[in-house]
Amino acid sequence: MDNAVQFTSADSISNAVLTGSLVNKEDQELQKALKPAQEKMNKLYTEYAAASEETRKTTAFETEMNARNNEIETEKKKVEREFITAHPNSIISLYTLQELAGPIPDNVDDIKGLYSSLSSAVKATALGKKYEAMLAIQEKLAIGKIAPDFTAPDTIGNSVSLSSFRGKYVLLDFWASWCHPCRDENPVLVKAYSKFQPKGFEILGVSLDQQAKKDAWLKAIHDDHLSWMQVSDLKYWKSEIAALYAIRAIPQNFLIDPQGKIIAKNLRGAALETKLAEIFN
Repeated sequence: MDNAVQFTSADSISNAVLTGSLVNKEDQELQKALKPAQEKMNKLYTEYAAASEETRKTTAFETEMNARNNEIETEKKKVEREFITAHPNSIISLYTLQELAGPIPDNVDDIKGLYSSLSSAVKATALGKKYEAMLAIQEKLAIGKIAPDFTAPDTIGNSVSLSSFRGKYVLLDFWASWCHPCRDENPVLVKAYSKFQPKGFEILGVSLDQQAKKDAWLKAIHDDHLSWMQVSDLKYWKSEIAALYAIRAIPQNFLIDPQGKIIAKNLRGAALETKLAEIFN
């Protein structure tokens, strides 16, 4: 920031505007381009919040909400991609790339291509170097790659290896007792496990709980009726398993085939059952 930067607001910080620097100008340009998609998303959230609990549970409502959400996300990603391509010298493009890619990129080669299009100066920043290292890890986690093996203690201290699940389809599920979205997703996993486990489907839960709160982890397993194998090094965000899989947010999951290859990522809600039905039926 230099002496030309100005911070102005008629009433509050939330309505303040920063002007005077190139970074601010580029960020405002991006936000202006994203505004139509954001307004559509806000409207979708409002409609969802206004719907009754009974309506939210209907298949028709869920299908419509998901379809509209996906359409808005596609529109948003198109804007982000165009901004990155048009601003290779901007640090804002690097932040935008991270937003576009998400915690687990669907297409690592595509994201690497966009990262390569950024200027040397942007890639040389601390953030740029960190993201490049993350992409290197994600490349090892791409669809078709062998899932990195690990060994961790289960709830009673016995060692369990991911490779011991070879021969079956296994969902590697990262979660934690303190993670509300994870707990909300657990009934979906319970249903899928009950339906497909007899056909050769397994789940291996990896918790990002803490040693001091091991009881909370065990209680969550019991309360949520999680009957599959659970492991954890109980190191919270310093988990070595989480680092191995570049986990920066939970819930996250990887679907692994009988040969140990990753065949899908981040299957949430109905998407998990749809994929399993495709495999087993």
